Amino acid sequence: MIFRQKHLDGNAEPEGSVIISVSRSYKTFESEGPIASALFTQMDKFLVRGGRPLRGKIEIGGAKNSALPCLAATLLTAETVTLHNVPYVKDLITQRRLLEDLGATVLTPELRTHKVTANNVQLFEAPYHLVKTMRASVLALGPLLARFGQAKVSLPGGCAIGTRPIDLHLKAFEQLGATVSLESGDVVARAPKGRLVGTDISFEKVTVTGTENVMMAAALADGKTVIHNAAQEPEIEDLAELLNKMGARINGAGTPTMEIDGVEALGGAQHTIIPDRIETGTFIVAAAITGGELEVKGCNPDHIRAVIKELRAAGVDIEELNPSTLFVRQSSGGLKANDVTTEPHPLFPTDMQAQYMALMTQAKGTSKITETIFENRFMHASELIRMGADITISGNTATVRGPRHLTGAPILASDLRASASLVLAALCASGETLIDRVYHIDRGYETIVRKLRSIGADIERITDNLAAEEDEA
Repeated sequence: MIFRQKHLDGNAEPEGSVIISVSRSYKTFESEGPIASALFTQMDKFLVRGGRPLRGKIEIGGAKNSALPCLAATLLTAETVTLHNVPYVKDLITQRRLLEDLGATVLTPELRTHKVTANNVQLFEAPYHLVKTMRASVLALGPLLARFGQAKVSLPGGCAIGTRPIDLHLKAFEQLGATVSLESGDVVARAPKGRLVGTDISFEKVTVTGTENVMMAAALADGKTVIHNAAQEPEIEDLAELLNKMGARINGAGTPTMEIDGVEALGGAQHTIIPDRIETGTFIVAAAITGGELEVKGCNPDHIRAVIKELRAAGVDIEELNPSTLFVRQSSGGLKANDVTTEPHPLFPTDMQAQYMALMTQAKGTSKITETIFENRFMHASELIRMGADITISGNTATVRGPRHLTGAPILASDLRASASLVLAALCASGETLIDRVYHIDRGYETIVRKLRSIGADIERITDNLAAEEDEA
């Protein structure tokens, strides 16, 4: 194979057919697109020269958090499932590697379209070397268990934003009739009679991946499954729409109670992934924090009603030009402090908390940001303080006093959304900001450097030239 390395944020996107092939040992990699550097240049940095208002139009990509479970759902059938609008981000690269490692064939006949055929799955294990980098790999557990009666998945990793146990997933699988055990860091689950059995499941707390895992497992279970206290995120509805296209019988997706009538088998389907609501929110903040004007296209405002409400209260003018386009700018009165508390959908999402904190550093007054979802998701605060922000943390509440003049500094990204908040802060800061560990942001934002440069940002990626030495050894 030939390894063609193109930059993740290169100016040119691949033309024509994009065929991805990764060997079982991952010693070689072939791509016509920028995927290669996402896999192998993990020591990159962003250099940002702030102070430029962002102006122009930006197109929102597909939702990472929807594409991940939808790709996992392809394991539920031997027929081909075609997914459109799949974002070009590192987490999806990892998920594709997992599918291929299990024996599925993944083709991309055109950019952001994936044709997955899982008719030759012979391995029922999601190994640690993949799961440790992305906890969404645990979504393979439900489909493998439902279709093949067995699954082995390493305990998940991902961002360092606090514990995110999968106990709720495992308890639900046991209620569906599976035997579940922990063996040397792996979750091993088996359906004693080869198939799961529908039942009533009540989650003790709302869990998005838990709801998705159980939805997929219950789709092939014998009888009816009712999920109480189910997650209501738009990504849940998107997964349910795909599963129903494949022949599942799911009602109530997007509400606290879902009913799933199990079917004997599922078939192929075509499905388009919804727009990424967190990317949408991030670019809204980017326009406001830099004092610019942006037309945000290809989004779904209904998916971020709580975010729009709080941003408007904070002095951001957001006009809905049509059902998929927003026009955003800072209000004439400037930004003003506004308190928020993160809650499960449909309230303010935890994935927008870090970006909102960056915005509040430029707002007049004192704002309080309360994080109720993850216990360790304020790690970006210390980096914002290095840039001149006035932030104090007490328990799960951050108090932000503004506005404060931010200045460029060397800073360190700790997780995906923290990375975004630091980029936002750097865009409005004076001088140069060097952001390290930007592989976090590559997990969830497609070609973010190219997108930001297209609307006037002065940002570049600095590469340490650490290519695939370890993998090629």
